[in-house]
Amino acid sequence: MQYQKLLTEFEAQLDLLERGKEDILLKAEMGIVLVEKWIKKLQRRIVKKTFATQDDEIYFFKHIKPQIFSKLIYFVKLFNIESKRPRSNHSTQIKYLKNHIEKLQTFFNDNLEFYNYYRRGAMSLDEHYFVRGNRDLRLPLESVHFLTDEQFSTCQDATVSTIMAYDMLIVYLKREVDELDNTIEPSENMPMQKPSKLFWTGSKTDLIELLYALHASSSINSGTADIKELASHFEHFYNIDLGNYYHTFIEIRSRKTSRTKFLDRLIEMLNLRMESLEE
Repeated sequence: MQYQKLLTEFEAQLDLLERGKEDILLKAEMGIVLVEKWIKKLQRRIVKKTFATQDDEIYFFKHIKPQIFSKLIYFVKLFNIESKRPRSNHSTQIKYLKNHIEKLQTFFNDNLEFYNYYRRGAMSLDEHYFVRGNRDLRLPLESVHFLTDEQFSTCQDATVSTIMAYDMLIVYLKREVDELDNTIEPSENMPMQKPSKLFWTGSKTDLIELLYALHASSSINSGTADIKELASHFEHFYNIDLGNYYHTFIEIRSRKTSRTKFLDRLIEMLNLRMESLEE
């Protein structure tokens, strides 16, 4: 198959990303960038292309494009869900995750006719669903970004991609729920529940900069602890609410001058301290 090499290369890069130790939000963001690059690469090969047969065109839009496009929908949804996930007790998180599972499953019910058609491997309407030129306004919102070019879309390939993406998301969310169910929440007698007498008196942004630096250095648990775990510990020990630390990190990355202002100041102050001791 002419697209097999491209798909193999794509899956290899995706697997490398999935096996990385990055925080889930950073991984999702990296995934969006990676998948968009591959979609554009695929798009360049297809636009204005004349398929040898109509069966080839149907096969591409029913089986090839969704394998890549579904990953974009997956990572975008994953980022949105995880960025708003409450960092409170397990029951609150479980309720939040289960609510999203229900929302994803609602999509299947809302598109039940096509969902059943696709799931049972039917082919009778493929000529309408997966051949370019047959438009359908009832497309998933996620597909809009890549539908400006009619040469790269059919009326239902985005729906197939969405079904695949939501299947992956439901698996991910159920796994998260299971982990929370199987993890004992800290009791009042555990050390983490003892009130700390330390207070962070610098800015939240400074602490978040330090937090990400420690995570990037793999200095805690050899890099296996994720940002969410580290943030919870910092919040507890320094009596501070870091808020949406990932968005703050995006702002840090967007700085026009030094992106490590706090770390630079730490180095400066430590050097001054050591110099004063040498006088």
